[in-house]
Amino acid sequence: MSQVNTKNQAMKAADHSSAQLSAEMIKKLIEQSHEAKKQAYCPYSKFRVGSALLTADNRVITGCNVENACFYLGFCAERNAIAKAVSEGSKKFKAIAIASDMTDQFISPCGACRQYMREFGTNWRVFLSKPDGSYLERTLEDLLPVSFGPEDPFRPRVSQ
Repeated sequence: MSQVNTKNQAMKAADHSSAQLSAEMIKKLIEQSHEAKKQAYCPYSKFRVGSALLTADNRVITGCNVENACFYLGFCAERNAIAKAVSEGSKKFKAIAIASDMTDQFISPCGACRQYMREFGTNWRVFLSKPDGSYLERTLEDLLPVSFGPEDPFRPRVSQ
């Protein structure tokens, strides 16, 4: 299930595992993701994206997109924040907020970011936001159902 939160209303589903995240923490993550997008290097697309990742030990690590003239070498905000977190010793995450300048729809991670995020579990929360502070809440499982992760290469295989 999901949650949509606007400045004037909130609709919540009964099965949210993010109840341990306070409204203040969610707001902080979303605000920091919008701050992070200001650092984006996007001379080609002009599409700024920022992210704020909450680690298991309650640190917030931000990231932004970094483009490259060789388009395939660009780096998304979500992967940027995760790589920074891992390089600083964190591999367990509670949530990530993602921000862009889009006002007509919520930003959503690309397929590559979804798989990259999946490497670190499926039960953490993803907050897809708009510049006005409204957001849509999902789990990684919602965004990447029937996924495979680090445990899969080691599962027994049926011989043919």
